Amino acid sequence: MTRDISVLSGGVGAARFLRGLISAVDDPTGITAVVNTGDDCSVHGLSISPDIDTITYTLAGAIDPGRGWGLVDETWHAMGALSRYESVRPQGSAAGERWFGLGDQDLATHFYRTARLGEGASLTDVTNEIRTAWNVPIEIVPMTDDRLSTIVTIREADSALGPDTHREVSFQEYFVRLKHQIPVSAIRFDGQAGLSAAARAAILGAETIVVAPSNPLVSIGPIRSLDGVDELLEHRRESVVAVSPIVGGAALKGPADRMLTELGHEPTVVGVARLYAPIASALVVDTADAHLASAIEKLGMRCVVAPSVMFTPELAQSLALETLAAVQ
Repeated sequence: MTRDISVLSGGVGAARFLRGLISAVDDPTGITAVVNTGDDCSVHGLSISPDIDTITYTLAGAIDPGRGWGLVDETWHAMGALSRYESVRPQGSAAGERWFGLGDQDLATHFYRTARLGEGASLTDVTNEIRTAWNVPIEIVPMTDDRLSTIVTIREADSALGPDTHREVSFQEYFVRLKHQIPVSAIRFDGQAGLSAAARAAILGAETIVVAPSNPLVSIGPIRSLDGVDELLEHRRESVVAVSPIVGGAALKGPADRMLTELGHEPTVVGVARLYAPIASALVVDTADAHLASAIEKLGMRCVVAPSVMFTPELAQSLALETLAAVQ
């Protein structure tokens, strides 16, 4: 089994796939997760990297299994205590807002990251320190050491302004505060950012590159938006395999299916294939979508049909093996 595997990763789906991949290979130290940081944000002055933390906690066996994010047996005393200040917070101030929950244990990670970044450390270095502290056996590298923010344009109904009022919000405001229930009309990536040196080395050096079952628009999209990334992947296309996050026309978690529809893409594995065909030679789809295999192959991709819903560690391991076999 090849040692050099790079996985372009979002959050929950990628974390579960990586957990299966670790059990599927002889030596997990050859695995590198190149992780989306377009979701990163600042909350209460703390630097938060949601996808990096979800992967770290999952692979450390510390993730909350019900939510799929945050730490198991978490408490929320600090966030609860902020309610004291709601009555005195001036209008327009974001001080003490509670819509983005940070658990008491989770705060320690953000305290550490923020302090180290403040000392001049790169996000790559800090991420490596954190994953080492959690005894995670694979490399976890941010897609960039620069700031790149995913900005979502939402479509709101407003009787005063008409039915098609558009407003830009941060990804976390759309995803968490608005519970991703408002239609999206556009996505853009804000910031002058380049692929991190560690991420570039991982993509160039890997024998196999996997696009994890993450949202292709807002988890994989930010990685692909970085200058030169698609060109690197196109050059490596025969060794790139993607795993569809859409099963039977629906996303297993999150708003990927609705976002695809709202932004003019087909919310099926065929729509996913159209997005990935330029950079990947194979697409892994669930057995529920076996009837669409020929449509995918007409787009110039090999279609691998395998159970892809990772209900158990064994299914995740089997999916990882099928995925690697697609390009090996």
